[in-house]
Amino acid sequence: MPQGEQALATIQSQHKWRFFRSGGFDQVTLDSAADLQHLDELDPKLWTVLNCPTTGLEFDNRTAALLDLDGDGQIRVPEILCAVRWACQHLHDVDIMFKAPGLPLSAINEQDAQSINLKTAARRVLEITGKTEADALQVEDLTDMTLLFSPHHFNGDGVVTAELASDAELVQLITEIIQTQGGQPDRSGAEGINSDSLTAFYQEAQAVVEWHAAAHSDDPLFSPLGDKTADAVVAFEAVKSKVDDFFVRCQLAAFDHRATDALNPAVAVYEILSNKAISNADMDVAALPLAAVAAGAALPLGEGVNPAWSQAITEFKQRVVEPLLGAKAKHKAGHVTAEQWQQICELLQPWRLWLAAKPETRVHQLEIERLKAIVSASGKEQLEALIAQDFAASTFADNLDAVERLVRYQRDLVTLLRNFVSLSDFYQGKQKAIFQAGTLYLDQRSCELVLKVSDMARHATMAPFSGCYLVYCNCERQGEKPLQIVAALTGGDVDELMVPGRNGVFYDRQGRDWRAMVTKVVVQPVSIGQAFWSPYKRVAAFIEAQLQKFAASRDKDIEAKTTTGVATVAATPTQAAPSAATTTAASFDIAKFAGIFAALGLAVGAIGTSLAAVMAGLFALVWWQIPLVIAAVLLLISGPSILMAFLTLRRRNLGPLLDANGWAVNTRAKINVPFGAALTGLARLPAGAKRSLADPYAEKKRPWRSVLLLLVVFIAAGLFWWFRFQ
Repeated sequence: MPQGEQALATIQSQHKWRFFRSGGFDQVTLDSAADLQHLDELDPKLWTVLNCPTTGLEFDNRTAALLDLDGDGQIRVPEILCAVRWACQHLHDVDIMFKAPGLPLSAINEQDAQSINLKTAARRVLEITGKTEADALQVEDLTDMTLLFSPHHFNGDGVVTAELASDAELVQLITEIIQTQGGQPDRSGAEGINSDSLTAFYQEAQAVVEWHAAAHSDDPLFSPLGDKTADAVVAFEAVKSKVDDFFVRCQLAAFDHRATDALNPAVAVYEILSNKAISNADMDVAALPLAAVAAGAALPLGEGVNPAWSQAITEFKQRVVEPLLGAKAKHKAGHVTAEQWQQICELLQPWRLWLAAKPETRVHQLEIERLKAIVSASGKEQLEALIAQDFAASTFADNLDAVERLVRYQRDLVTLLRNFVSLSDFYQGKQKAIFQAGTLYLDQRSCELVLKVSDMARHATMAPFSGCYLVYCNCERQGEKPLQIVAALTGGDVDELMVPGRNGVFYDRQGRDWRAMVTKVVVQPVSIGQAFWSPYKRVAAFIEAQLQKFAASRDKDIEAKTTTGVATVAATPTQAAPSAATTTAASFDIAKFAGIFAALGLAVGAIGTSLAAVMAGLFALVWWQIPLVIAAVLLLISGPSILMAFLTLRRRNLGPLLDANGWAVNTRAKINVPFGAALTGLARLPAGAKRSLADPYAEKKRPWRSVLLLLVVFIAAGLFWWFRFQ
């Protein structure tokens, strides 16, 4: 590019940013199309947030997932810039991003093929939803896929439903494939088949056809009993393992006669069985040998067989032994020898090997004749053509995702930017920020800075660095999963908050109420006024505690003395009653009382002398100096508390609260005293309300307070006159 054109392009690319000051730092203003188009030129150091989580926010989860390109659960600066560039690229009028939710068709440009396809898909959505091109697309128009993708139309997902087949034979074939292979979900919500299920079905059908073809039913070596061979094999398999066990035991007995007793059940086994009710189906009986074991013994087919196996042996005799051995050799009546058993195994072996090769598939549900017809017909090629035709119709489906993205960005992206690039939603108060979960009502106040807590341990570690007075609550609502929140109290008195068990009500952003129970409190200063009075409240609380402690100890002491006295009297009922003088002397020591009274008098006198000295010094001053001295004394008492509160309130900021939830806040977002007062509402009577002061249950007024106050004023005036004019 020539130097002149490059300089011109540089001048044209410059954008005049506007900032506003709030929260103790400069925040960029985003309210025009030019701001979005040049957002990638803004220094990331001026961004308020560098990344935020996709969950736990008052922000659409689907939109957050679309912004999270790498799917790691975090939205970062590059992903924000990518979304803004993509939206600006496809919008003819970028100012639509700042308007009410709804994307008109005219706002989509047609500068390239991608934008043209996107606009075509958007027009198709308007047609399907019954809207005209003058109407705006809403997010709700794109949430029902069953409406946008009809099972009667190709939709590009490669799934063919029965509704797409015009031939009844193909409809039946698709139904049978779904029956044996399982249905594949179509974008319309119906079930169909795809290329994988089609291929698997034909492979399994071919294997079953070939397996049936391998059965030579007319060959006596393969099927020695003809059409009864299958039933004979079933009866044979039912007893094979048990018959093998019997003959092996007999062979071991022939090998060593000493093993005969060990190979037969021990007497103790029968003793155990004799102590309970047994039947032919008893597992302990079935575990015994098939018959009595002896060297060279034959298997009995009737009497002498284990009762648990008698039915199976009878079936074996009728279906296998008699049909096979009756014509081949004369077997010992009612018995089968080891040689005859081996002969039976050899005769049935070809059928058993064929049966073991049976394919494991649900295609066996279909008749073999139907499978032969399916394999020999051209249904597979026709279904493959339908699947290819469905894939060819993917243009609308592919661009529908882009339409949904653009409509969601138009509704939600600027909201995210005003909680990411800046925190204007939070500081300017036009609407709640996306991290504000709702409003907590507790102790006659409403807390607006309420956040959901996903990781209590992490949050409790980091959040105290915010400098805010925090209240953690567990919220419950019938039919909903419990949630944990943390609320920042930035106004009002906090002396009555109790942990645990203090209850409140939490209203989420949908207006639903939750029962909130306080579980933890992080104590921090709330206001300068609270800090001023806190020393006096602590002293008052200390005095009250000491008085209660003293009263409790005296009450306990009196109770103990009374109990001891009663016990003493009860223990000596026959003794003479003590004289009055003795009783008086025991219960009242005049010397001790005089000492206590003297000590109290000295204490009162010392206090009075000190007060007199203080008053003398105070009234010795010029009259206008007295308020200054009183103010200095108050400042000396409350000053340290006020200073600490001032320093804490000065560093109070939002950052640690968000960082504890997985955010990366890029600045110190302060919450100063005026802004904090706006985040916590206190109970106040409505403007113009009338209040009656008549309380039928109010405490009766007594004149002692007024009399005491007047007495103090007269004494002060007298002391002032005495020290001033004498």
